[in-house]
Amino acid sequence: MLLTHRILQRNDLVMKRHLFRNIFVLSLIVIAQFAIAYVGLAFYYRNAFEYGTWINHIYCTGKNIEEVNQELIEQYGYEGITIYDKEQNAYQIAAGDIQYRYDFRESLEAYLDRQDAWLWVDSLWKIREEEISPVISYNEAAFEQCFESMPFLAEKARDDRQFAIIRTERGFELLNERSGVLDVEKARQAIAEAVQNGDTVVSLVEAGCYYDMELTEEMLNTKRQWEQLQDFQNCRIVYQMGEELIPVDSSVVCDWILLNEDGSFALDNTGTLQIREDAIKEFIAGLAAQYDTVGGARQFRTTNRGMITIEGGIYGNKLDQETEIAYLTEAFFAKKEEVHTPAYLQSAMKQGKDDIGNTYVEIDMGEQMMYYYRDGELQVETPVVTGNTSRRMGTPSGVNYVYQKQTDRILRGEGYASHVNFWMPVKGNIGIHDASWRSKYGGTIYQTNGSHGCINTPYQAMAQIYDMVEVGTPVVMYY
Repeated sequence: MLLTHRILQRNDLVMKRHLFRNIFVLSLIVIAQFAIAYVGLAFYYRNAFEYGTWINHIYCTGKNIEEVNQELIEQYGYEGITIYDKEQNAYQIAAGDIQYRYDFRESLEAYLDRQDAWLWVDSLWKIREEEISPVISYNEAAFEQCFESMPFLAEKARDDRQFAIIRTERGFELLNERSGVLDVEKARQAIAEAVQNGDTVVSLVEAGCYYDMELTEEMLNTKRQWEQLQDFQNCRIVYQMGEELIPVDSSVVCDWILLNEDGSFALDNTGTLQIREDAIKEFIAGLAAQYDTVGGARQFRTTNRGMITIEGGIYGNKLDQETEIAYLTEAFFAKKEEVHTPAYLQSAMKQGKDDIGNTYVEIDMGEQMMYYYRDGELQVETPVVTGNTSRRMGTPSGVNYVYQKQTDRILRGEGYASHVNFWMPVKGNIGIHDASWRSKYGGTIYQTNGSHGCINTPYQAMAQIYDMVEVGTPVVMYY
């Protein structure tokens, strides 16, 4: 029994030794395979990008430099650069014009050199995102040719640059060619650097490519005189002439400055600019010449005869020139800034050149018809009888206005006294009224049996017009 027990123990020990040996051998095999795989991947990642590598948003795991470079080149786009000068004019240099080239190999090689292939296992636990720039090259001779053709280089030479006061349609202005002078070499460098960086836009102002030239003593005197001129011409008064605005700005005020015979500015004993005598008076007279309409010629669109020219009459606007001269003189020297409605000796229903508007009475004496329009809509249309032309009492043409309204009026004249129900005088003793003594209107009655100059109107039409028409309404009368 004892012998058998010892044999069994020996056999058990042998089996355990075999099992241990087998496990050891198997472990060595696993370790060896892992080592081989690890080393193999380490050698593989010496020329390829590790797991989880992104470059410029391109997935690079397992790819070599050439593969990634090609993808980056296809992704990278550069058409050229736009150059802005100080006036914000845009000029372009196309990539093809300078044989522009770009390549990422150098940056990719530098990245791969930093990659430790033996630690590739670390890449299993993290993502690597990298941004790299290409190596850029271009034909410098071609670039120089493109740069030299830029229009902003065609500026005046330094010695020809002026600093002077000049007269333009906007008034006196300072011609300053010594400010904002282009530094050509700085501009060349700024554009070249922008191209090298792959920039698509470069501003020569932001790049500091402009500078101001030094002024001579004479130019400094000119600058001081210009500052005076600026203050003198700084007028912000605007005349409201009906719907039209007339600015009294530098283009106007420049004509008010007193000049010497040689064209230089006349200064007082303190060196101050002087205003020309009667300058403001002349300006107001010019406004009156344009916008006074009493008795002037007007264009008028008739109901049945198209556009006509009509002159004369008492209706219209007449500027109060004395009041306006006083106002503008005070406002100019006080440097007021305002929109000014002028004073009038006589005011029409509307101001401005078109003072009739679209509410008016129209009397076509050739056709013996009268029309009343309110806001452009015809309200009353009626035949009338005007002044007797055979007795030289023809109603005068012109643009007049209703300056009074009366009822139950006795019209008196040489040899007559007539009662009318409605009376609307428009010029002197000439007016629009009903005529109970007439039974017919229109036609050629006026030529032999016309009125003493008034506009005889049927009762019903006269009653309508009287109720509608306001005092001040223009009355356009023509043959």
